[in-house]
Amino acid sequence: MSKDLDAMQDDMVDPEIRRFVDAINAAYAEHGVPGADMATRRNIAERVRQSWREAGPIMAESRNIAVDGIRLRLHRPVADGALPVMLYLHGGGWTLFSIDTHDRLMREYAARAGIAVVGIDYSLSPEHKFPVALEQCSAVLDWIVAHAEALGIDAERVLIGGDSAGANLSVATCLLRRDQGKALPAGMVLNYGAFAPDHLPSYARYGEGFSLEVEEMDIFWDNYVDGPAQLNDPLVAPLHADLAGLPPAFVAIAECDILADCNDAFAAKLSGAGVPVRTETYAGATHSFLEAMSISSLARRALDEQAAWIGETVGHGRAL
Repeated sequence: MSKDLDAMQDDMVDPEIRRFVDAINAAYAEHGVPGADMATRRNIAERVRQSWREAGPIMAESRNIAVDGIRLRLHRPVADGALPVMLYLHGGGWTLFSIDTHDRLMREYAARAGIAVVGIDYSLSPEHKFPVALEQCSAVLDWIVAHAEALGIDAERVLIGGDSAGANLSVATCLLRRDQGKALPAGMVLNYGAFAPDHLPSYARYGEGFSLEVEEMDIFWDNYVDGPAQLNDPLVAPLHADLAGLPPAFVAIAECDILADCNDAFAAKLSGAGVPVRTETYAGATHSFLEAMSISSLARRALDEQAAWIGETVGHGRAL
């Protein structure tokens, strides 16, 4: 007799990650409002993520900064010194989440890697479709470099990173800047990225009950673009771009994720284009698993491995 879906999921998913997924799903069931408008959906998402962004490393400095109407947040693990910096782009399907939902994740990177981290509340879809968020991310990179001294960062050691839609925007920002002849970051930290809308085999393997579901992801893509033709734009779907000349990358793949095969293909294409790439597949991990670092040894290991890679790529600042 075959197992039911829940039993199969329990066999495949790391138990600590399963606790995280179950808690998130329960919170959405508690706070969800059927047919809610986008503002309500975003408020619910913020509440659901609230307990997961609390606690964690204490920063020497954390402050919000407004740049051309865009909210940024700077985290520094130490008060002095010109630190390397990572511009971090949160996930959420270009539609949800914020620098608040991802605040702890950004502080974890800052503390573990000994770097400054700048988060950006880029404009969300569907109100602000492609390429608005992309252009904002590139502009903020320019702003960081221009204000490096005042921010206490090293303009020669700048990275970019993100998760899911944020990983997509990270790569697209580098592609845009490459094509414009602008300076590129020193490296990319790419967590379970949405690199193309292609329904690869992992969609069938993990399309139900593993955190991110197929219909949800398809809606995110639809929200991001003006129409299906735009899904062919390499700045929308970087898996289909010419990747030559991009910065070195750390590609973190969640095994139990509909995007797993897309991430495998993207990492292979980066390597084929001559881009140095480290690829790690985290067995038993689901989409968004890094947010479970408070209860998950797997998430903590992934963050430590990325922090070590950051140190190898740009050098460490002064770690806690």
